Amino acid sequence: MDATRSFQEQMPGNHCWGCGPDNPDGLQLQSRWDGDDAIAIWQPRPEHMAGPRHILFGGIIAALIDCHSICTAYAAAFRATGQPIGSDPSIWYATASLQVSYLRPTPLGTPLTIRARVVETAGRRTNLTCSLYANGEECARGEVIAVRVPSAWLEVA
Repeated sequence: MDATRSFQEQMPGNHCWGCGPDNPDGLQLQSRWDGDDAIAIWQPRPEHMAGPRHILFGGIIAALIDCHSICTAYAAAFRATGQPIGSDPSIWYATASLQVSYLRPTPLGTPLTIRARVVETAGRRTNLTCSLYANGEECARGEVIAVRVPSAWLEVA
């Protein structure tokens, strides 16, 4: 595993709007291991506002929780096999379920910390919990079910 690069930077062909380094118009989320948790620090910009201009749009929050969790499931699968992230045989996950609880408004003017943890892995399914923090306060919490998909899922039809 290359600890100097984020999970996303090690994922070949990742064009996801939320986390794909191959999508220059996306959020460019970058996740790394912090013990058993995966952590990402992300800075919202003014264009990510909700109705109130000082609050982060809830859809962006959901995307951050979704992408960080899916990338955590991906990295955990490689970690479990001892393979370097992104190596063959290919491993890929998609979101089967995303439940987000918005606990308090998330401000725009501060870096956000997103922390995910694998709760359970059973067969093709990985359950994760993920929290988003601003100024040390938990602003949102997500429960994500990631499902392993075949590598053909990535191919363009």
